[in-house]
Amino acid sequence: MNDKKRHIAILGSTGSIGTQALDVIKANPNVFELEVLTANGNVDLLIKQALEFKPNAVVIGDEKKYEVAAQALQPAGIKVFAGEESLAQVVEMNSIDIVLTALVGYAGLKPTLSAIRAGKHIALANKETLVVAGDIVTQLAQEKGVNIYPVDSEHSAIFQCLAGEFHNPIEKIYLTASGGPFRGKDREFLATIKKEQALKHPNWDMGAKITIDSASLMNKGLEMIEAKWLFGLKPEQIDVIVHPQSIVHSIVQFRDGSMKAQMGLPDMKLPIQYALAYPNRLESSFPRFDFTAYPSLTFEAPDTKTFRNLALAKEAMVRGGNVPCVINAANEVMVDAFLKDRVTFLQMPDIIEQCMSKVAFIEKPSYLDYVETDREARRIAVSLIS
Repeated sequence: MNDKKRHIAILGSTGSIGTQALDVIKANPNVFELEVLTANGNVDLLIKQALEFKPNAVVIGDEKKYEVAAQALQPAGIKVFAGEESLAQVVEMNSIDIVLTALVGYAGLKPTLSAIRAGKHIALANKETLVVAGDIVTQLAQEKGVNIYPVDSEHSAIFQCLAGEFHNPIEKIYLTASGGPFRGKDREFLATIKKEQALKHPNWDMGAKITIDSASLMNKGLEMIEAKWLFGLKPEQIDVIVHPQSIVHSIVQFRDGSMKAQMGLPDMKLPIQYALAYPNRLESSFPRFDFTAYPSLTFEAPDTKTFRNLALAKEAMVRGGNVPCVINAANEVMVDAFLKDRVTFLQMPDIIEQCMSKVAFIEKPSYLDYVETDREARRIAVSLIS
């Protein structure tokens, strides 16, 4: 790698991906330089991170916490900003090379678009950005000559399998799913589960929203839509296979029938590091996979009748237009309501499906159409919570 360090902005530094990205940066001080850290409300951890890594600037989304951050960080020479507009503006700084978007949900769309407009390469951990407005995001990235490096383990796996193969058409991709904590369970079992059970993922350590999405298989549905835009695929070229061990992270099938899979232990630091350092593979101390510890790797079809969110997401992908935006907004409301014990696990797909039928379909939405679709879908979802 050349001597020039890559200057990184992390949007969502206090979340699961953000904290792991900081571990990667800390382990590679000769490769990466931290420029910007942002958080929504966790001001205490943001301050701690900023004092350790000494970024140029930080943004706290919650404007009420600006004074706390400013008093702690300005004496250290760190610029402090607050609010949604500051988040969208700070990514335009000339000193930034790569923006890691690790925000959760729809909130990642606006700052990601701002970063692309400013010509910054994107390490994308916020799948909702492409789910909501994949056509606008990918077209803008193409116009600005910006690369989007996937951070989701599944999409990173596809990206790694395509290295040296970009001239060869993809026949099909298989996104692997662990199946979550309720794999093999029936609707009778799911009718009584609580959030504490859903938050216990068997293989991955993730934030609450993504963990619930994994339990309901919505996460895999959103990943299908993300893959469509990342790799320029048709819905029929994307499939999901359940792989409980989470060792094979995804598979590419080429037109000659050959398949490539990317394997490794379930550790998000690897795809984070690959995205930030691409095309270089950095030496790491990550644990190595031991074949003898996994004598059997198994695969099975997902149960879309029990876990309806996956089927709904696939329907949204096929219908296109603003339907993926609807499903994302409704799902964000449902996950929040489930975590607050306001809806049951099985009510989530029922209400999401109703939202899909109630929001007016727009075949080719503008950015403002997406903003309005998101607002309307959330309003309807909230009204359907009993």
